[in-house]
Amino acid sequence: MADPWSRGHGAVDDMLDAENKRMAENLASKVSRLKSLAYDIDKEADDQNVYLDGMRFSTMVRSGRDNRKILCYMSVGLVLMFFLLYYLIYRIQN
Repeated sequence: MADPWSRGHGAVDDMLDAENKRMAENLASKVSRLKSLAYDIDKEADDQNVYLDGMRFSTMVRSGRDNRKILCYMSVGLVLMFFLLYYLIYRIQN
């Protein structure tokens, strides 16, 4: 004689199997989306690194006399601005 408890297990197993398949497909789509995002982030980081490599100060220094003058003027200007701001802040506090 058949076990009365085993009668409904076939339907439950089918339902659980269908749920597992649905969840596996959902997980696969999320993994695919994450893989695509990671690839896009990697590509963007590489592009930004190439862009930043072109913007280095060493490129300005190596590229000629006029750029060296501009770099020196900017450096002196930044140092003077730093001291001016330092003086103004010191004066405001006292």
